[in-house]
Amino acid sequence: MSRPDSPDIPAADLTAYSELILDVSAPVTEDDLVAINAEIEHAPLARALAEGAYARGARYVDIWYFDPYAKRSRVRHADPATLHEVPAWLDRRNHELGQRYGVLINIRGEAEPDLLGDVDPVRAGLDRMPNLSSRYHLQSNDLVCWSIVAYPTRSWSRHVFGQEDVARLWDHLKHFLRLDRPDPSAAWHTRLDELRGRADRLNELNLDAVHFKGPGTDLTIGLIPQAEWTVVGFKAADGRYFVPNLPSEEVFTTPDHRRIDGTVSATRPLSLAGTVVRDLRLTFTGGRVSEVHASSGADVVRGHQATDPGAARLGEVALVDGSSPIGRSGVTFMETLLDENATCHLAWGSGIPQAIPGASRLGRDRIEEMGVNFSAVHTDFMVGGPEVTVTGIDGDGRRIVILREDEWRL
Repeated sequence: MSRPDSPDIPAADLTAYSELILDVSAPVTEDDLVAINAEIEHAPLARALAEGAYARGARYVDIWYFDPYAKRSRVRHADPATLHEVPAWLDRRNHELGQRYGVLINIRGEAEPDLLGDVDPVRAGLDRMPNLSSRYHLQSNDLVCWSIVAYPTRSWSRHVFGQEDVARLWDHLKHFLRLDRPDPSAAWHTRLDELRGRADRLNELNLDAVHFKGPGTDLTIGLIPQAEWTVVGFKAADGRYFVPNLPSEEVFTTPDHRRIDGTVSATRPLSLAGTVVRDLRLTFTGGRVSEVHASSGADVVRGHQATDPGAARLGEVALVDGSSPIGRSGVTFMETLLDENATCHLAWGSGIPQAIPGASRLGRDRIEEMGVNFSAVHTDFMVGGPEVTVTGIDGDGRRIVILREDEWRL
């Protein structure tokens, strides 16, 4: 019996994509437990991943399909006091995966990016599903090999292009993933080496802060002296190297959440909790978001940032220049995994302990003292572009232009 394939994506492409994920992004080896989180429309890729994982000797592959329409029903009708709750059995799945040093693959590409656009935004902001804090724990501590990858859906393509065109969306993804190269895995290792060179140059500058300046943006972000600029590509608790985001075009660090002041305007829409947030503008005062403005979705952002004390603080600053093929496409994909790699971005919520060398040995209290933020959420939003200049500021107050007119200047 042949494996079920997508009616929109050639079987050979699905196989090549799953091999890239299982070889580079979330490597699977003998006796692994593999958890795949997906929506129903992602089934062709989830099945291809299961086939490839078992062929590599996986012990068990568990595919969890989340249905956003059921979430919509919950947001509309459930007691608001229950909307923050998560079934304990879902957390137990993640806990066991961490204990067994398994593999976690999250497939992105919402079936309906604006599905909750007509429901109460405050209620929508209370329901974080399917984003579990137990999953963030696995990822932020690299307890497993984990990755986030994209799969095109018909509704997603309609949301992006104004008409259903999965083949066009897949053509973009195929190029961004370097699946059109003779050896995609080698192409990714080369690209990651290039980005590491940029991170090394930033680390040589020993910056104290970075400053974003552009239309509606004047934001200063203090940095942690012990934190390094880095790229995707970490070692899991069992020593395996994995690449958590594909595609990726960024260099990033985790900032000192106490030293964020000013205003920043998003330069692209953000799909958040089933709602499209447009024209987002955040003001930070003493490290916390003090004002939220948006032409749509502001209440969803406020609800999301009220999740816990760290949710209204900054956890990541990432730099992306105009050489990114995602940015050069000129398309806003309404999917953070892609849009965050089109241009510079920030994230409110959880910081990135991996940016602190030896973080796993230091413990949470010590890392928190340094200024790393902790939260159950981590939401990226895009703030870069040709009109935004990013300047580094060293300990002596000397200013060094990093990005101007979308060009890397170092």
